[in-house]
Amino acid sequence: MAIAIPSQLDTAGRGTHVYNLNYIYLISIVAALGGLLFGFDMAIISGTVRFFSDYFRLDNIETGWAVGCINLGSAVGALAAGKLSDTLGRKKTLILCALLFAISGVGTGWATGFTTFVFFRLLSGVAVGAAALVCPMYIAETAPAPLRGRLVAMYQLAITTGILLAYLANYLLLNTGINNWRWMFSSQSLPAIFFFFSLFLVAESPRWLIRKQRNEFANQVLTRIGGVSYAKQESEAIRQSFSQEIKENIRDLFNKDLFGIVLVGIGIAVFSQADGQNSLFSYAPAIFQQAGMAEDSAFLQSVILGLINFVFTFFAIGAIDKIGRRYLLLYGSALLCADALALAAAFYFQWPGYWILTFVLGFIAIYAATLGPVTWVALSEIFPNRIRGNAMALSTLALWIANFFTTASFPVMKTYLGLPATFCIHAGICLIYFVFVKANVPETKGKSLEEIEQLLTK
Repeated sequence: MAIAIPSQLDTAGRGTHVYNLNYIYLISIVAALGGLLFGFDMAIISGTVRFFSDYFRLDNIETGWAVGCINLGSAVGALAAGKLSDTLGRKKTLILCALLFAISGVGTGWATGFTTFVFFRLLSGVAVGAAALVCPMYIAETAPAPLRGRLVAMYQLAITTGILLAYLANYLLLNTGINNWRWMFSSQSLPAIFFFFSLFLVAESPRWLIRKQRNEFANQVLTRIGGVSYAKQESEAIRQSFSQEIKENIRDLFNKDLFGIVLVGIGIAVFSQADGQNSLFSYAPAIFQQAGMAEDSAFLQSVILGLINFVFTFFAIGAIDKIGRRYLLLYGSALLCADALALAAAFYFQWPGYWILTFVLGFIAIYAATLGPVTWVALSEIFPNRIRGNAMALSTLALWIANFFTTASFPVMKTYLGLPATFCIHAGICLIYFVFVKANVPETKGKSLEEIEQLLTK
């Protein structure tokens, strides 16, 4: 039976509500499973790189393409999911994502040729890109304003859980023979099947339902979330936000009153991927081995990296609705800049491996506590209702393009520039992000999506 508790008085003074936390958390956890698969899919390759590279006899450029191509698939998935989620709904789009995750995991694992391997990695990327767009948007559209920050941050927690499970799967399957990399990729299908069946336990987004004029179903969902008075108040606010909408068009993103918001979203998305964490997540064992660690030890260190990533995400969940989105982005970008410089110095002066491990874990801890979760919270809430689907699609498209270039270029940069120069570049990017946030990103904690729309479109 669901447990209901009183909410806090929100910033608009609209009064208190009794929220059904059991149902709210069920929705958020199920949707966040898409994030678990996102993290699992992006990190599983870190333990397979050497093995499939040897199997397919790849050079540095081909290896970078094999690792980075998933991001191009993710860009396609992000573009398709914006329109698809507005047409079919958030829930049905996620069901399609779950099926793609299951199929692509097995397909990648048992590919007999490099072309087939890349095809299924691209297909897996489509699922990742679509889930990355729809999951946080779905959580944001169902969560009450006082809880939205921590609930959307659960999506990042799920990503870190997926990364940790991927590292653990790689470590456990390392000694299963010459086909170990095939089992590593195939293991993705298990959580995908669980995600598929879990989606049948939750309802559609009430904001999507109201947009499609299915008001009765929307009221049922909102009533189950917060009671009759909450449903009446929220449904009225949502209808008003759609009142001026005629028909959503991609051209709406470039209207003078909205384009500034879209640019902020694109900036948040791009910087979140260009700051260096992708290099660490995708190539962790290779980095640790270059620091002088044995192969088994390097894989175990990757598991520790995933555990640190998981644990420090809880800090963000607890802090995001207290400290706020803007300050976490500022603190995070500044600390990541300092840590990247420390990593560059450690590799340049050839410090002992434990220093490199310390700085790598520190980088991941900072990212997990700040930029990682806040990125998805910010992207899910800053866009007005009437353009959210297309704006999220454009922002996540930019995110995946940035992700592709950072992951695909790392082997080349490592070879021709060296790790010290590579991490100096990431430090510079973090510094630019700090300036960007300082100048362009407002605070949105505690506000409803409709209040944020009014704030940002003034």
